[in-house]
Amino acid sequence: MKKKRSVRKLLLVGFWLCIAAGTMVLLVAAMNAQNNKTCKGYAIRLKGKPDQWFLDKKDVTAILVGQGGVKGKPIKDFDLRGMENQLKNNVWVKDAELFFDNSRVLQVRIEERVPIARLFTVTGNSFYIDSSGERLPLSDKFSARLPVFTGFPSEKDKLKGADSVLIRDIINISNYLLHDDFWMAQVSQIDVQPDRTFEFIPVVGNHIIQFGDGTDYEKKFRRLLLFYQQVLSRTGMDVYQKLNVRYARQVIGVKKEG
Repeated sequence: MKKKRSVRKLLLVGFWLCIAAGTMVLLVAAMNAQNNKTCKGYAIRLKGKPDQWFLDKKDVTAILVGQGGVKGKPIKDFDLRGMENQLKNNVWVKDAELFFDNSRVLQVRIEERVPIARLFTVTGNSFYIDSSGERLPLSDKFSARLPVFTGFPSEKDKLKGADSVLIRDIINISNYLLHDDFWMAQVSQIDVQPDRTFEFIPVVGNHIIQFGDGTDYEKKFRRLLLFYQQVLSRTGMDVYQKLNVRYARQVIGVKKEG
């Protein structure tokens, strides 16, 4: 009885092994048949901020064509990883993914970097940064409406120490402004001081806002808004020369002389 059970198990195992081997043969044959076919074309999809594009499909097409053309080329001859890396060499490309669909069309998925602030250095150079702190060049295609920071102290691409902390503060403040309609409209520019603190120049009013560094930036914006609502709404926007929110739980207003 035990011998019969063993034979049955062996037959069952053998059956499933044959099924698995047959499936592998079919998969390999299908892959070889697909690879021997040629590419029918390509489709490009860009992901980024809808109202601002620093990279367009023509730029992506130029890179693809530079790889030796696409349409009519045998699928087996495509180095998709190499093409992805080539696309990522473009400073505006955050990520790239290439693959063939069932219709032998090369699908190109591009995620574009999105700038969140424009910086001017102490020497007058200007560039954008994205949310990771990556430097992005200015573009002839589009000029983004972003928070503007002047007096940035470093020209280096890779930042360390105090400069790295400063760029993180700039990212936090920029993100706050971009998500707050009032402050985005009210803040004209932000000057970086030699001690790496910030001074805001408002659109309405002749005062300067001494903001300090990026510590507790959300609380500082809330205190400042309360001061606007409860004090400046009664006194007018030109009574104070300076508003200081650097210190916890207070706003210090310095009135103009006379």
